[in-house]
Amino acid sequence: MTSSTKSTQQGAGAGLGAILAFLCMGQFMVFLDISIVNLALPSIREGLDMSEVSQEYIVTAYATVLGGFLLLGGRLGDTFGRRRLLQAGFVVFALASLAAGFAVSGPMLIAARGLQGLGSAMIAPSALSLLTSSFPEGPRRNKALGIWGSLAGIASIVGVIVGGLLADGPGWEWIFFVNVPVGLGAALLAPRIVPEVRGEKERRPFDMLGALTLTGGLLLLIFTLGEATRVGWTTGRTVGSLAGAAALLAGFLVIEARAAAPIMPLGFVRKKTMRTANIAAVLVFGTFSALFFFASIFMQQVYGYSPMKAGFAYLPLAVAVAVGAGIASGLIAKLAARTVLMAGLTIAVTGLLLMWRAPAGGSYAADLLTPFVLLGLGCGMVYVTLQIAAFTGVSEEEAGIGAGLINTSQEAGGALGLAVITTIAYSGLAGDMAAAGGDPRLIVAAQEAANHDAFLAAAVGGSAALVVAALLMPRRRPEAAGGAGESDPSYELTS
Repeated sequence: MTSSTKSTQQGAGAGLGAILAFLCMGQFMVFLDISIVNLALPSIREGLDMSEVSQEYIVTAYATVLGGFLLLGGRLGDTFGRRRLLQAGFVVFALASLAAGFAVSGPMLIAARGLQGLGSAMIAPSALSLLTSSFPEGPRRNKALGIWGSLAGIASIVGVIVGGLLADGPGWEWIFFVNVPVGLGAALLAPRIVPEVRGEKERRPFDMLGALTLTGGLLLLIFTLGEATRVGWTTGRTVGSLAGAAALLAGFLVIEARAAAPIMPLGFVRKKTMRTANIAAVLVFGTFSALFFFASIFMQQVYGYSPMKAGFAYLPLAVAVAVGAGIASGLIAKLAARTVLMAGLTIAVTGLLLMWRAPAGGSYAADLLTPFVLLGLGCGMVYVTLQIAAFTGVSEEEAGIGAGLINTSQEAGGALGLAVITTIAYSGLAGDMAAAGGDPRLIVAAQEAANHDAFLAAAVGGSAALVVAALLMPRRRPEAAGGAGESDPSYELTS
């Protein structure tokens, strides 16, 4: 009996193009719902009579549960079947969206958003591991991951625009209702399109204690990072929560070292390219999460854009993300991942530095368009390269673990980066606003300074990721031919 992955495909026997389109649709849904509520928050707050403080949980409940359960979702897919977990995720996501649309109170909506995050944590790693299992390592997988990698930036921007349109049109409830037929339809179609994949490890005992300590530690860490900017980094609540998260994650490492079937084999993180890709992902997604957050605020506060105008201002960035992803997926077949990643990060950091110098009262064409295009190109190149690097040398059997780990690094990095950069940007804002004495000119100047500090801090984060890539990533391109999956005779798709 081998330990390799075996897969079976039921139903119509869809081709690779249909598999890629279906899996990308699932990933698009996951990222879309991270940002789709942003422009609708004022309408939701008014409709449900929520406070300013409680409305932020509409956003953080989804992201916190998503980030906390991603690695567990990847391991569950490896154990019980990736397509089966994908289908379950679509159903949970659709039913949670229905509950969110019918919410009659803030707590009900926040709970439904948390359940949406749980469904997304089942969808994202299952879809990514199914993609890497379906496409053998090499040019075909790189092209597929190029399309996949472009979705994070594009979906986040489309989410902002669609959220504003629905909130201004039929009402904020439709932000959630539109997910219901899509999620349930996807669950029904999955057996006809994607193969079922799971490894031999499903016969071994499941590491429940490791799963509980890891998920609990990640949930506590991500929630604490999000709350620290509101309650303070030095408060007993923040310090105690961070200590609790550290204790849980340390306990997880001890458990994994002794478990018969660990949820994340510690030897897995010894793969140099994969390890470096995840470290870089933490820094990169922290940088880019802060970028999108502060760019939206900057355009509205300093440039006076309406929420809808700010949303549409992102369109060139979305196009540039797709272009950058295409460039990266082509280059990485010829160059080392290190080279492509460093190029993308250099372009993105240049865009951030231009945003740092964008003046109040400037114009979109002269001061924002160029940095937006550079940021889009850099983001697309970096997203794709990190996804490909994270799966280099990873066996089909470990694809779920790899997918869960890279997605977890992205979500945890986004939460950490946003928390740190928000603290830097807003450290002196209250005093500056008080000193402005209600003078509109001084208020805009204070907001401009805070946003400029955020862009500079994000540029520092991107530069740190550039240093990590330069020092730690392999300088040579691994051989594409005979990659994992392509040369493994035990890996098969049967109709």
